[in-house]
Amino acid sequence: MKLSIITVNYNDAKGLERTIKSVTSQTYRDFEFIIIDGGSTDESVEVIKKYEEHIDYWVSEHDGGIYCGMNKGLRQAHGEYINFMNGGDCFYSSNVLEQIFSLGIETDIITGTHVGSPHPNIGKNGVTMYDLCTGAIDHQASFIKREVALRHPYDEKYKIVSDWKFFIEALIIDNCTFYYTDTIVVNVDMSGISNSNKVLNNQEREAVLNELLPERILADYKLLMSIHPDLLANAQKITKSQSVRKSIIKIANILLKLKKISKTVLPTQ
Repeated sequence: MKLSIITVNYNDAKGLERTIKSVTSQTYRDFEFIIIDGGSTDESVEVIKKYEEHIDYWVSEHDGGIYCGMNKGLRQAHGEYINFMNGGDCFYSSNVLEQIFSLGIETDIITGTHVGSPHPNIGKNGVTMYDLCTGAIDHQASFIKREVALRHPYDEKYKIVSDWKFFIEALIIDNCTFYYTDTIVVNVDMSGISNSNKVLNNQEREAVLNELLPERILADYKLLMSIHPDLLANAQKITKSQSVRKSIIKIANILLKLKKISKTVLPTQ
């Protein structure tokens, strides 16, 4: 079996039904469909039973949250690849899976693009640690070899960023192979906690970086992340010319002095 599609849901019956319809409409059929419901009290179980003939495994029981559910689904999976299309998220079109697997790619992680989210798609030019520090790869748009996912299960102590931590562990630390395609895979549901609780998101990201990176490396990335991306993108060109570099440093110092002076000047009475 090529693929296991895993959907985790909790109290989102309408979103779950949209997801199920997007899965069952796929023209590519070499997959199993697994639903892990966290003991929903709305109509989610009724929706699951409505489409039960299309579902290979499902359970509805109280658990420890989304990443606990994703790990539970992973342990039930048999496919060569895993895709997590959680409740509310939908495949962009009915032939998405056919497009992905017709590529004949066998890398550890295959990642496409998304719509419905303001977050930029990353990976077109490869993935670096800086890319992951300043952005993210969508698990919904990714197809991960099951053996890789099992090697790096989702850290259930985090509420929002365990999928982000997974990609750092798999792509940066474990050096897994990676392929990016412009194929639009998913229409992202933006109502999740990761999009509504930016404070917790930032706190958890910092905790993950502190956990995974040595202090001396982390200090460099904190410096890089404090620089505006446009300046950083042009830094290499700037530093190649000594005269340009000196001029820009002079201008920057003048601007910083002016800013400092403007802060110390009292407003007129």
